[in-house]
Amino acid sequence: MIEILNTTEISRARETGALVASILQTLKSRSTVGTNLLDIDEWARTLIVEAGAESCYVDYAPSFGRGPFGHYICTAVNDAVLHGMPNDYALADGDLLTLDLAVSLEGFAADSAISFIVGETQPSESIAMISATERALTAGIAAAVPGARIGDISHAIGSVLDAAGYPINMEFGGHGIGSTMHQDPHVANDGRPGRGYKLRAGLLLALEPWVMADTAELITDADGWTLRSFTGCRTAHTEHTIAITNDGAEILTLPA
Repeated sequence: MIEILNTTEISRARETGALVASILQTLKSRSTVGTNLLDIDEWARTLIVEAGAESCYVDYAPSFGRGPFGHYICTAVNDAVLHGMPNDYALADGDLLTLDLAVSLEGFAADSAISFIVGETQPSESIAMISATERALTAGIAAAVPGARIGDISHAIGSVLDAAGYPINMEFGGHGIGSTMHQDPHVANDGRPGRGYKLRAGLLLALEPWVMADTAELITDADGWTLRSFTGCRTAHTEHTIAITNDGAEILTLPA
């Protein structure tokens, strides 16, 4: 299913995006050395409930996970990159943490992810990898204009990641979003320009460049959800929900 939203619906999605961005920034500020991942999940639950919103994750049970997910946020540490299930782990100095959050508010969803280093130790290789995903996301957003195609976004993202020297996994990528979290079209993190679905004003997309330092191969953790790098290398993941408008892309999950 591909949804095209009207101006009223986009306005409602904009409110959801602002909420997701706010929650992520709050959780980032609270995620310090010694913070337990289960505490982050509980903080996310409280903030979502207080806002009158609903989690897109708790009851989520797709074919690629051992569902339902049962948690309110994805917490991926170091070699974990996607669908990180919160567990009884206390963050250490220098850990690379990704928080991925999707919620629904008044019938419309928004999805965003941030990666950052916890504590005082800031490994240069990890900082460079996070920066590459952020720059790739910026490039993808710039390519998301009416009349362009999904392949143009994928190519823009992939060009940045490839130039930075990171292998690109094509199994998981961005996606359409709207009244539900995961919709068509799929947005791979590399591709050929001029191919795929033609972008129209009113389309919402969640774009999410993610990389692993030295491999494109994933393994699934024993929890049935958490995806890790095959080699145990570090990973990074950055995501925004955007709306295609007549003037280009509007980022709905940009922090205030």
